[in-house]
Amino acid sequence: MDFTNKTAFITGASRGIGKAIALKLASQGANIVIAAKTTEPHPKLDGTIYSAAEEIVAAGGQALPVKVDVRDEDDVQSAVQQAVDRFGGIDILINNASAIQLTPSEHTEMKRFDLMHQINYRGTFLVSKTCLPHLKKSANPHILTLSPPLDLNPVFFGPHVAYTISKFSMSLCMLGLAEEYRSYGIACNTLWPETTIATAAVMNLLGGDAMMQMSRKPDIVADAAALILQQPAKIFSGKFLLDTEVLKEHGITHFASYAMVPGNQDFMPDLFTKDYLKFMKHSKR
Repeated sequence: MDFTNKTAFITGASRGIGKAIALKLASQGANIVIAAKTTEPHPKLDGTIYSAAEEIVAAGGQALPVKVDVRDEDDVQSAVQQAVDRFGGIDILINNASAIQLTPSEHTEMKRFDLMHQINYRGTFLVSKTCLPHLKKSANPHILTLSPPLDLNPVFFGPHVAYTISKFSMSLCMLGLAEEYRSYGIACNTLWPETTIATAAVMNLLGGDAMMQMSRKPDIVADAAALILQQPAKIFSGKFLLDTEVLKEHGITHFASYAMVPGNQDFMPDLFTKDYLKFMKHSKR
């Protein structure tokens, strides 16, 4: 695995899954554009674009921290241009930035609805369209979006319609772009975790310490992402992938090292997975 001199533009790369992917690619020689909003330390959010940059350089890559709100077209265009000016182009785009609120429809404020759709779907489309002219020039261009496999099972929609639609819209965007840019050889795929991942969202919004203990480290998604991004872009596109399935296909079948709690085998299935369906059926008994 070698990403020497490859440039990856990663949204939301100051922490969590985005930073884990950044560090993985940096360890293999990649240039990383940290496109995120956090420039000052936050009491509930670990890291900034600058602290992430320090870690990326220490891991072996080059880093360009850029303050970016993916809802802002001027921000995105400026960040992409800075990336091209600094590194000469863009080879990889990781659409990782996302907003979440798991509320029933009557309790979902429209400002939260708008936030999720502006960051998740609109942000994914905006950043992708802005990077596409540069990805066309890459030898092995990839867009990888952190969104779930498409599945119209009503169970995925009922509990939180707004959030589900916003995340599935990200996947629909990749489905469309995969076909639209097939002739250019640009791979457009999605990646989703089989279990919950220990992130700030899980800690602050989705269960706290108890859920963190039932989660895996972001490294499992990062390792899967790196395997995807080394595939030939011209033939590896339009896929909806789960982290564990990617690893298994490459001969990695033991996941104990990814557990937040050493030795734990009781993981919470992530949303929009088959195991989550089983969990929901069991919890209703």
